[in-house]
Amino acid sequence: MSFRLLPRPHSPLLSYVSSTLFRRWNSSAPFNPHKPLQWTSSPSPGWKLGDGASKAFSEHEHALRKTWDLDKMSTTDSYKLLTSAIIPRPVAFVSTLAEDGTPNLAPFSYFSMVSHNPPLLSVSFSLSSRRPKDTRENILATKEFTVNIISEHFIEAANATAVEAPANVDEWIISGLTMEPSSLVKPACVKESLFSMECQLHFAHDILDLENSNITNTLVLGLIKQVHAKESILSKNGMVVDPGKLRPVARLGGNTYARLTDTFDVPRPAWKEVRDAVNELVGRQR
Repeated sequence: MSFRLLPRPHSPLLSYVSSTLFRRWNSSAPFNPHKPLQWTSSPSPGWKLGDGASKAFSEHEHALRKTWDLDKMSTTDSYKLLTSAIIPRPVAFVSTLAEDGTPNLAPFSYFSMVSHNPPLLSVSFSLSSRRPKDTRENILATKEFTVNIISEHFIEAANATAVEAPANVDEWIISGLTMEPSSLVKPACVKESLFSMECQLHFAHDILDLENSNITNTLVLGLIKQVHAKESILSKNGMVVDPGKLRPVARLGGNTYARLTDTFDVPRPAWKEVRDAVNELVGRQR
């Protein structure tokens, strides 16, 4: 989903963003773009089958549960609620061309990977009653686009392209970012993005309002035809991306973004290794 530009100050946009957005996460220390990703243990490394949640749940265990009926909520309130909870969301920085060749660049956080066989990603566009989404119109018309992953080093530039400018305004100029020619599609990749995907339209579906059947969203599936990654972000085997070097930015609620600061591994259990323990656990419940 396209997200609105931060409040427009009279001072230059980039100065405003750099002085307010990043510092709110860690006001006790300046932002360090070279701080390595921290690998930690999982929250409950001694967890065993059947243990349930850790003791950290105790502070929430007896809290009352509030329920919202989304059929009775305004779309504004449901948007605020859902985007504050369904987090973190990766951000698709989408480059497109209009039929007349006009370039467009915009970020969307209703975005995810769909499958690897075939390689598909999804981007969903919420439609405004004021004007159509240029990115949506361009993809439906030309059937091509690129998706560029946003890293910390150009978040302000990417955010600036979310401004609801007229269709003839070039967001590339607003951002100061650089066009990198694509190989298989006409829309350019973002040179400053460390990981970019060239996509062809695979599927598009309009989503209707439940009351009056107006189109409120359009879901697009993109077939990933080619991937580009800077070698500087790859792991030693050269086949996967090191998240500590990619430093992707995620979308939260409101005007808030998040950075990847630490990670932990939780191995997926193999049935042949846990089968006996599971059978014993089930037997106790009988």
